[in-house]
Amino acid sequence: MSKKKPPVVDQRPYSRLVVDGAKQAPSRAMLRAVGFTEADFKKPQIGVASTWANLTPCNVHINALAEHAVSGANAAGGKGVLFNTITVSDGISMGSPGMRYSLVSREVIADSIETVVGAEGFDGIIAIGGCDKNMPGCAMAIARLNRPAVFVYGGTIRPGAERRDIVAVFEAVGGHAAGSVSDAQLLEIERTAIPGPGSCGGMYTANTMASAIEALGLSLPGSSAQEAVGQNKRIDSRLAGEAVVRLVKSGITPRQILTRKAFENAVTVTIALSGSTNAVLHLLAMAHEAGVRLSLDDFSRIGKRVPVLADLRPSGKYLMSELIEIGGIQPLMRRLLARGLLHGECLTVTGESIATNLSAVQDYPAAQEIIRNFDNPIKSKSHLVVLYGNLAPEGAVAKISGKEGISFTGRARVFNGEERATAAILAGKVKAGDVVVIRYEGPCGGPGMREMLSPTSAIMGLGLGNSVALITDGRFSGGSHGFVVGHIAPEAAVGGPLALLHNGDRITIDATKCTINVQLTAAELRARRKLWRAPKPYTNTGVLAKYARSVSSASLGAITK
Repeated sequence: MSKKKPPVVDQRPYSRLVVDGAKQAPSRAMLRAVGFTEADFKKPQIGVASTWANLTPCNVHINALAEHAVSGANAAGGKGVLFNTITVSDGISMGSPGMRYSLVSREVIADSIETVVGAEGFDGIIAIGGCDKNMPGCAMAIARLNRPAVFVYGGTIRPGAERRDIVAVFEAVGGHAAGSVSDAQLLEIERTAIPGPGSCGGMYTANTMASAIEALGLSLPGSSAQEAVGQNKRIDSRLAGEAVVRLVKSGITPRQILTRKAFENAVTVTIALSGSTNAVLHLLAMAHEAGVRLSLDDFSRIGKRVPVLADLRPSGKYLMSELIEIGGIQPLMRRLLARGLLHGECLTVTGESIATNLSAVQDYPAAQEIIRNFDNPIKSKSHLVVLYGNLAPEGAVAKISGKEGISFTGRARVFNGEERATAAILAGKVKAGDVVVIRYEGPCGGPGMREMLSPTSAIMGLGLGNSVALITDGRFSGGSHGFVVGHIAPEAAVGGPLALLHNGDRITIDATKCTINVQLTAAELRARRKLWRAPKPYTNTGVLAKYARSVSSASLGAITK
């Protein structure tokens, strides 16, 4: 009995529409001017989206990686074409008005990659990202376009002096305000924390999203756990170029990979690694673009059975570079698979399943202390706790490592905006027992849902991490830790309950019951709502105004409509 022949795959479904036939002679003429040869017109065209910029260490090296990706695509029989998209730096803009553009940049990156790939007729895509919003932006574009694609992570930064990183600088600012860090010490920390290229060094948002995307199957195995400046990252980039050409030839597209089970794998790995709350926002948005149903409640459901196993910063001890030294996330994924916590059948960009990719992976060294065993977890259930209550009817996301305790009741200290809150914290006006409320920082109201690393770091630096809580309709950097709750929805700017709070209101956060409530009756809240007036928009022009008009609730991933 003869074997059934595999279907014939058109390796140039898009580029042939641009370069084939007499009618397209003008297109070929333009492409010859940028280096195309006669033979190149018959090859699948591979667009390589680089997020290079000389404005942040996360991305300063990425064009070199992009060139390796182009070389890999060319060597495998494709024609690599390099193009750029934007990046902004969260670490630089943090605590300033510029941070409003951070989450907006996720949409701009996704839109720009979609625009270039769609306009130029690329048959496959490699996207290389470093800073926080690059990665979900790249993945969202890949999901929309549904053309063979591989994502490459730009890699993590090496530790600074005394194992410092960017969060050490933010927390030193709080220590400086408390008098425990001198001017000279602050300057020395500033000068030595960031030694070169790469994304922030803990399990902050960049490393979280890189790990989640690898767990989704959109990156080659090991891509998320490599240093930015190492030879392994250059090899990873070249292999990604080769892999995309194979995907084009086999007809494997992203939506065959980005299934609901794949997203469940990404959530599982994020929890086991004690990843950033931003992963909730970004995975919801990525799933939306892939046409996959994913909700806040899925994080709760999965979190009940997945423990936190990684002792990584910000709440833990170790840096990503130290996890890389013992094998990265692949041995952890193999442990999760053996425990029945991953869907091993999920397809990946290797053309093989997760289970096949992990079959030859070696376990961690016996003496390592970074990744705990299942019988000795950091936390038996997820640190990402979805809360509901009269303060968050649509949900909120807390990051509870267990070290802060599991419940907090205190008096509200209400601030309309991050700057006012940070100034009050550094001036010593926030005391033990306070619940700092930062509102009008949501996706619409901010606009842009700024990260609250400056106020949370100031609280930690002042030694108040165990005695002060912070809640917001904004979000948190992956470097934030302490008793913090973000993504409160509906947000204050659209009349959510956060807008109705007064100083002194009693707020209770319970991570066991998964609730967040203010001790006010429904009648009292209704009476306050009648008196509430929406604030004026931050701006009526430009990209921020456009974003504010089109963005959805954080509970839906802050997608734009």
